[in-house]
Amino acid sequence: MALLPDYETQDDELMIVLILGAGDLASGVALRLSRCGFQPVMTELAQPLMVRRLVSFGEAVYRGAFRVEGVPAQRAGDAAHALALVKQGIIPVLVDPHVEQCRALAALTEEERLPVLVDARMTKSPPTLSLDDAELLIGLGPGFCAGETCHAVVETQRGHMLGRVIWQGTAMEDTGVPESVQDYSRERVLRAMADGELRALAEIGDHLEPGQPVAEIGGQVVHAPFGGVLRGLIHSGLYVRQGMKIGDLDPRDDPLYCTLASDKSLAIGGGVLEAILSRPQLRARLGA
Repeated sequence: MALLPDYETQDDELMIVLILGAGDLASGVALRLSRCGFQPVMTELAQPLMVRRLVSFGEAVYRGAFRVEGVPAQRAGDAAHALALVKQGIIPVLVDPHVEQCRALAALTEEERLPVLVDARMTKSPPTLSLDDAELLIGLGPGFCAGETCHAVVETQRGHMLGRVIWQGTAMEDTGVPESVQDYSRERVLRAMADGELRALAEIGDHLEPGQPVAEIGGQVVHAPFGGVLRGLIHSGLYVRQGMKIGDLDPRDDPLYCTLASDKSLAIGGGVLEAILSRPQLRARLGA
C-alpha cells in the first residue's frame, strides 16, 4: 500500500520534518508526509509504551526495522545515520527523549534550524520546546497554545474540529473519555489493574471472547470485557503502573484494522500537511 519513491533522495531535495514521538498518531502523520514528498525523522523513548504497535513506526525501536502499511522505518543510531536512512527512502527512528538531535540534524543539512518540527508526543502538558527550534513548530492536541508555545496546533479530538489547524489559541481539552465504537467507550480501553511487569496472554489481531485473558500484571489478570479483536497491546516484559492504558479491544472484530493507520491519525496528518503548505517559503522548497 506504500507509495514510496524507488530512488535515493538527493541532498537538494531534502525537506526534513522532525516528528517527536512515533506512536500511532505520530505515525499517521509520518505516513501522510512521506507520501507527499517530505522526509520524516522520528524520535522515541528507549522503551516506548505504544498500544497500537502494528501501526507505529516506534516499533522499530524494539525490532530494529519495521513497516507500517508498507512504508519502512529503521532505528537510527544518531543524526548522521538518520540522514543516511532518509536518503534511502527509509523513515529513521531515533531514541532521543530529550530532543538532543534537533540541532545536529539541522547542522548536517546546513540549516540554522529545522524547517518543520511536529511535537506528537501527546503528553497533554506544557511543552519544553521554543519557537526558535524550527521555522514551523506544530503541536498536536492539548498542552499547546498557537502563537505562544508553537506556531500552529492541530486538533486531535474527534468531532467536527478533528484535524483542523489552529493558528491562535489552543486545542480542546482532553476529556479522558475514549471515542465510542459500536456503543463501547471506556470499556474498549484495557488498563493495568496493578503495578508490575506485563506478561501478554494474547496477541494483537486475536479474536477474544468475553472474559478471555489478555495480560497478567502483578499476579492480576486483565480480561476482555466483551467480544472483539485485540487491536493493540503494549510489549510483554514492560513495567506498567496501575491504571495505565495497556490495550485496545475493537468490537468491530476486523483484524485488518490492527495494521491500518486510523482515520483519526490520517486526519491529523492532513492538518499537519495543511499547516506546512500554508507557508510559502516551505511550499517553495518542495517546488510547489
